[in-house]
Amino acid sequence: QVQLVESGGGLVQPGGSLRLSCAASGSIFSINDMGWYRQAPGKQRELVARITSGGDTNYADSVKGRFTISRDNAKNTVYLQMNSLKPEDTAVYYCHADLLRPGMVWAHIYWGQGTQVTVSS
Repeated sequence: QVQLVESGGGLVQPGGSLRLSCAASGSIFSINDMGWYRQAPGKQRELVARITSGGDTNYADSVKGRFTISRDNAKNTVYLQMNSLKPEDTAVYYCHADLLRPGMVWAHIYWGQGTQVTVSS
C-alpha cells in the first residue's frame, strides 16, 4: 500500500502565504516526479508545479514567481510554498507522485486526498 498525505491548506487573505506538504509512505522503491495539481469548482484539474527526483522544476504560468516547489528525497516529501496568494488560487490542491513499488516493473501515479486552499478577505 502507498499513501500520500497532504497538509497545510486553509484560509488566507489575499497577499498571504501558505505552505503545503505531502508525504508519501508505504511500500516504495523509488519516486520519480512529484508535484501538485489543483481543481477549482467547475474547472478541470490543472498542473501547478512539478519536480523531478533530480530537482528540475516546472510551473504553471499563473504561479511562476509566486510559488516554489521543493522536495526532501530522504523523507519522500514534496512541498509547495505559496506566496502572494490571489483569490483565483482558491482550489483543492492534490499531491501526486510517480513512484515504483518493490517488485514492480513500471511506475504508477498516486494521488493524495486533496487539501482545500481558500484565498479570501
